[in-house]
Amino acid sequence: MIAFRTDDREVHPPHSFPDYRSTRLRAPLLPRVPWGHSPTETTGPNFAQRPPGTREADLTAQHAGAPLGERITVGGQLRDEDGRPLAGQLVEIWQANAAGRYAHPVDQHAAPLDPNFSGVGRCLTDADGRYRFVTIKPGAYPWQNHANAWRPAHIHFSVFGPAFATRLVTQMYFPGDPLLELDPIFHSVPEPARERLIAAFDLASTTPDWALGYRFDVVLRGRDATPGGL
Repeated sequence: MIAFRTDDREVHPPHSFPDYRSTRLRAPLLPRVPWGHSPTETTGPNFAQRPPGTREADLTAQHAGAPLGERITVGGQLRDEDGRPLAGQLVEIWQANAAGRYAHPVDQHAAPLDPNFSGVGRCLTDADGRYRFVTIKPGAYPWQNHANAWRPAHIHFSVFGPAFATRLVTQMYFPGDPLLELDPIFHSVPEPARERLIAAFDLASTTPDWALGYRFDVVLRGRDATPGGL
């Protein structure tokens, strides 16, 4: 049985955060019951047999034409709780388009859809635990949490790691965004861990005359863990 460290409880946001309105309804009302990990949580999944296609990591090449917006690359390294790189692990992203709208029927924001942008990507980490996506910088969009509420530009991440118990769902933000100081989802993450959700501009991965690069490393579990997103 694999034993995973649990010293990341002060890293992740609480189930209930009053400033984030919907957590008032969905947060558990009773204390959590400790439950030991079974083989289901400590083994798999294995994605090597059906790896994503190369086009899935390039969100700008999934349709007949190029999407509108600022082309960027987002990459980084996936590490475990002891700092070791994790190879062959599935990294998934989803995001709004450059106008701040998701390609989903539930999103009825009065912003245009982009027929050349679905906003979904997948890839496996390489032998050094690294991943890379080509995409479009997402736009901010309004939401109904409070008066004149706008979400900062962000990209959603789902990372499994070596076992179901290590799966992380979180959000990546962009440096210098003025909406971060006003966003209750970002502020639900305790300090200083919330700063781990902000990607770093990366000149080394910036492609001249083509795309700015951002680095977003992900750590699964432990005191240095990347916080989850509410």
